[in-house]
Amino acid sequence: VQLQASGGGLVQAGGSLRLSCEVSGGTLRRYTVGWFRQGPGMDRNFVAATKQFGGERSYGDSVKGRFTISRDNARNTVYLEMSSLRPEDTAVYYCAASSTMISSDMASEAAYAYWGQGTLVTVSS
Repeated sequence: VQLQASGGGLVQAGGSLRLSCEVSGGTLRRYTVGWFRQGPGMDRNFVAATKQFGGERSYGDSVKGRFTISRDNARNTVYLEMSSLRPEDTAVYYCAASSTMISSDMASEAAYAYWGQGTLVTVSS
C-alpha cells in the first residue's frame, strides 16, 4: 500500500486548507487512515483518523471543532479539511494507514503500518 499526501501550502491565520491522502495498492474501505503532524522541533502528534469499514472518526484535542476528516472510497482518497488555522498548526502533515485497527489505537503511531511522505502546512500570523 502506498500513500501520497498533498495539498499543503502557505495560509494566513484564520484561513482554511484541504489536505488529500491518495491510497493505492489497496482498497481504501479496508483501511483505517490517520493524519499526524510534526511541527518544528516537536514530536509527531495525532491529528485525526477515520476507521475502516464503519468510518468511525477520532480527533486530537487541539483540532477538535476546526478540522474534519472524511473519506471517498470510490476515489481511494482521504481528506483533512482544516479551518480556523493557527500558527501553531504549522507542521509537516503525514497520512498513514492500517488494515488492522481497534478504536483505542487510532491515535497511536505504532498502530499504522503504512506512511506517506508528508506535506508541509505553514500558517502565518
